Amino acid sequence: MASADNSLSGSGQLSTDMLVIGGGIMGLWGAVKAADAGFSVILIDAGEVGRGASGGLLGALFPWMPDRWDQKKQYQFDALVSLPDEIARLEHDTGLNANFRRAGRIVPLPKPHLREIALRHQRDAETNWHQGGYRFHWHVRDGEPEPAYIDPTACAAGYIHDTLAARVEPRALMAVLKTWLLRQPNVRIFEHASLERLDAGRGRAEIVAHPPLPCRASPPQGGRSDVAPAAQHTPPISPLEAEMSRSDRWGYSSEPSITTITFSHALIAAGAASFPILQSLMPPLPKPLGQGVKGQAALLKADLDPTLPVVFLDGVYVVPHEGGFAAIGSTSENQYDDPLSTDRQLDTLIENARALIPALRDAEVVERWAGIRPKAIGRDPLVGPVPGHANIIALTGGFKISFGMAHRLADSALDHLLGRSTAPLPENFTLSGQISREIPG
Repeated sequence: MASADNSLSGSGQLSTDMLVIGGGIMGLWGAVKAADAGFSVILIDAGEVGRGASGGLLGALFPWMPDRWDQKKQYQFDALVSLPDEIARLEHDTGLNANFRRAGRIVPLPKPHLREIALRHQRDAETNWHQGGYRFHWHVRDGEPEPAYIDPTACAAGYIHDTLAARVEPRALMAVLKTWLLRQPNVRIFEHASLERLDAGRGRAEIVAHPPLPCRASPPQGGRSDVAPAAQHTPPISPLEAEMSRSDRWGYSSEPSITTITFSHALIAAGAASFPILQSLMPPLPKPLGQGVKGQAALLKADLDPTLPVVFLDGVYVVPHEGGFAAIGSTSENQYDDPLSTDRQLDTLIENARALIPALRDAEVVERWAGIRPKAIGRDPLVGPVPGHANIIALTGGFKISFGMAHRLADSALDHLLGRSTAPLPENFTLSGQISREIPG
């Protein structure tokens, strides 16, 4: 193996307009939007881009209930409506497919009182989901939604068919975003590079780079890959990446190195790791800005039509995907010993999914997955400038709704820098608003 340059660049220092810290769904969309706006962008990730909580299995894109309409629900509606066009543009540029589908959602109604609630929501949707030329529905139906799809006992009082819900293959979308960024002349991506120190006032970040470097697909290994097929096709190494490492084509470095990146602006999009970074820039708070919540999911090889709606009942999600797979999830665990292990809680989810969907009863489990999702103190996304540091912008805390809103949240984050108002944020989505609401005084 060739010897490696132990620094991120020959000079030991890099400079950029926008430093993006974190390469999950939020950071990737933030980098895309910043590159679109003409900023030079450096994106760093402590591991591999798209392989943390954003590299999961589920990909369900669910709207909030259509009742009690407010700015927050309108914001999400606009995001879910605009997402397919946003993805299509990047798919066109990369030739990859994120497998987005407006599949809809089925919610079985096992008891009569649930039907009465659903009928009220049906009327709400007729008002709130019919706007801007779009007409989505919250239908309440009798019987079974699809022949032999759902156990009929689950639909004793009928079912809901929500036509706004959608799904995407998470790893395929990660591959689309990452590939698009790698092809931009004003973007550099550095994996296995973690933030050591952030000096907001001077616009300087010290970065510790761990082998391997730079942004490359992993070396071929035996066994089944847990990366979506689209993610396995990575463009050749670029001159920008070559400056980062003079090792062999996989970019292994023999020991960690430290470099300084100077920046005009920084997006903090490091998932649950964002919370301590943001708090380090603020006066002491009486409680954390957020926490990591563990989720477990599974992928089954199943003979299901990929055009079928997603099913949700009693905390169990079943998401049909392309290629004869179905994703099952997910747990929400505030307390856990091992963030990446799976256990009996996932076994129970799989058992419940098998009982709900007959086609899954003998389906092979091909992957079990666990990851940590960021839940902000107010349970909503945490976006916007850090008080006292206008050049540092939070873009985190999406928890279960990140995939459906990250593109629009990235627009909102950049609105602050560009002096525009393309995607005005609900007050409780802002960093300052959430702090004032959740930590009065």
